[in-house]
Amino acid sequence: MSSDLQFSWSLTGAGWATYRITDGRAEHKNSPSYCTNALADLLVGVAGLYGPDATQRFSFDLEPSEVRWVLSSREAAVGIGIYRFPDMFKSFDLPDDDGHLLWSSEQSRTAFAHVVVEAAQDVLRLHGEGGYRKKWMQHPFPVAELRELRHLHLEQDTCDLPHELPHPE
Repeated sequence: MSSDLQFSWSLTGAGWATYRITDGRAEHKNSPSYCTNALADLLVGVAGLYGPDATQRFSFDLEPSEVRWVLSSREAAVGIGIYRFPDMFKSFDLPDDDGHLLWSSEQSRTAFAHVVVEAAQDVLRLHGEGGYRKKWMQHPFPVAELRELRHLHLEQDTCDLPHELPHPE
């Protein structure tokens, strides 16, 4: 497992975001659209790692491609696989292995949850709820989803890093 995990999420235009994930060995970057509630889906997927289901899946629409994240719990570790499919409308029910693996890594759940929480908090801090809604347009900022993931992370992980939560507008 790498300790160099970094993740960022930024709003890059009307209805578009860019995320970047790197583990110090390889990097993956993509730009989902607002056709899916991408940031909320990410937060819910990572929060699902604290529940009984060993695997969490969620997809981002790249118009027309699908990028599917597959998170697999392995005790205190998480296997992360990111797959690309050429057409979201044709691939949604296809098996993961039918996609092209873009990036994979194994990380501690603590480190993964922490970088996702931090990235979402950075977006909220920068834009506020109103500014997020103006840029993302179709969906409000996922305040409840961020709070739930942050709560699970603080309650069930041993993480000594700071966990500030900006105040919503």
